[in-house]
Amino acid sequence: MDTTNGPSRPQPPLPVPRLNEPAPPFAAPSTHGPIALGDYLGRYVVLFAHPADFTPVCATEFVALAEQYDRFQALGCDLLGLSVDSIPSHLAWVRAIAETFGIEIPFPIIADRSMEVAHRYGMVHPGASDTSTVRAAFVIDDSSVLRAMLYYPMDAGRSVAELLRLVQALQTTDAHRVATPEGWQPGDRVILPPPTTAQAADARLNEAGPNGYDCIDWYLCTKRV
Repeated sequence: MDTTNGPSRPQPPLPVPRLNEPAPPFAAPSTHGPIALGDYLGRYVVLFAHPADFTPVCATEFVALAEQYDRFQALGCDLLGLSVDSIPSHLAWVRAIAETFGIEIPFPIIADRSMEVAHRYGMVHPGASDTSTVRAAFVIDDSSVLRAMLYYPMDAGRSVAELLRLVQALQTTDAHRVATPEGWQPGDRVILPPPTTAQAADARLNEAGPNGYDCIDWYLCTKRV
């Protein structure tokens, strides 16, 4: 049967982004002008969505992010905000934050009116809202690979300190090919990969001591980097 002029079929949902795969590309208007993910190649990016402008929880997050902006920049990491509100709304809100808190927002805020970016990154959860994004945050590395995803409900604010710590942890694991334990902070000991041979395990234990590794056993050794 010819269905050329029949009703259009619903489009399948976009796949949810996955860790250690290329971050979904996008180009969108922002408070700093048109931007695209490709503009940030060679730098880390924290892309974070908020449900709406002029909301109390979002305001506390934006103030905290602005206060830590220089620390993110020192790590070669840029911040990108996003919501489905318009550019005029974003600009008005940025001015309101400056007037109320005395804080200038130094990073761009994407106006995702079509919700294209939100859907590409799985930011819209119908159980929370069909028209707003949840509090999602994505850490994208300097090769445009998605390295971490965090989703929060609309009524719970994020920890900016944790976002900063997460970027530092990812950069440390990449640079030294190690893992970071629970609650790791820069300067803490990191976990070495387990040895893959008996000889390497013995060597690891023999090198343990004040000037070498700190080993609980052959498979769990730490050091400072």
